[in-house]
Amino acid sequence: MPFTVAKYLDVAEGTQPGQFTIGDRQQVASLDDLDPIYVRLLDEPVTAVIAVMGRDGRPNLTPIWLDRDGDTLLLNFSEQRKKVTWLRANPEFTLFLTNPENTYHWLTIKGTVTREVHEDDPEEGARVTAATDDLWQQYTGAEGEYGLRDDSVGERRVLFEARVDRVATFGRP
Repeated sequence: MPFTVAKYLDVAEGTQPGQFTIGDRQQVASLDDLDPIYVRLLDEPVTAVIAVMGRDGRPNLTPIWLDRDGDTLLLNFSEQRKKVTWLRANPEFTLFLTNPENTYHWLTIKGTVTREVHEDDPEEGARVTAATDDLWQQYTGAEGEYGLRDDSVGERRVLFEARVDRVATFGRP
């Protein structure tokens, strides 16, 4: 599904008229059509920050591990977290990914949850568990199964699949 990319003017090569405003908008068919310097932020283990609307109507920000399957964003959470309840109530969210080596190189994604898969699902649950383990390995470099599971609360994982609605880009690595 095509979406709009807003390209902010940055100051990587000095000041310019209209800096920090949108210099150009373009339609792209896929996340892979973004400039590779932004695709890199999606494909490397860059901690994203997700904003979801809390019960009080204010945005709640949380750092998360992010994965994708092509243009489908994969949000993997413990089902006990409040953000899961909030996403179910309002499936729209914003992600912010910042290059850890240059905070003035970033990408935002506005997205909408389209599907939810539970770890206990008899047909697809193993996929959720495997995705959790993959994130653990990708972001920590550790081997084996997800090491932060909280058995004291009977932690179960849920995988939200989401579409990309809009993207904004800024800066260079």
